[in-house]
Amino acid sequence: MSLQAFTIGFAETSAERFFSLLRASGAKRVLDVRLNNTSQLAGFSKRDDLKYFLREVCGIEYLHIPELAPTQEMLDAFKKHKGDWSVYEQEFTNLMVKRAIEKSVPRDVIDQGCLLCSEKKPHHCHRRLVTEYLQRQWGDLDTKHLL
Repeated sequence: MSLQAFTIGFAETSAERFFSLLRASGAKRVLDVRLNNTSQLAGFSKRDDLKYFLREVCGIEYLHIPELAPTQEMLDAFKKHKGDWSVYEQEFTNLMVKRAIEKSVPRDVIDQGCLLCSEKKPHHCHRRLVTEYLQRQWGDLDTKHLL
């Protein structure tokens, strides 16, 4: 039986829509794959607030997994300096290989987990790259992008 993972972003999303999608998905935990999860810009998704809301609103566990996040240098090159997505994608893939995330992150943590990042859509977000990489490594991971 395949593992099931979800992904979600919170940018330009209301708290109501965000928590409704998570609750309806059946996810058991949110896997925060952001490097910086306490930013004042994060609104309802700041680490401590999010942990509380997930537990109280959805009955969902919260885990921060920084080894699934890019480095600050990668983020800066892509975001602040308007870097090329294909370069970012290759560098982040190389980082996942170097970190051997397929061995260090337990399969049961990913299964029924929802990878969280700030990006509105998954197409230019590392959360998609993580699930695609794990699918290639494990061979039995299905992913649904909630946002």
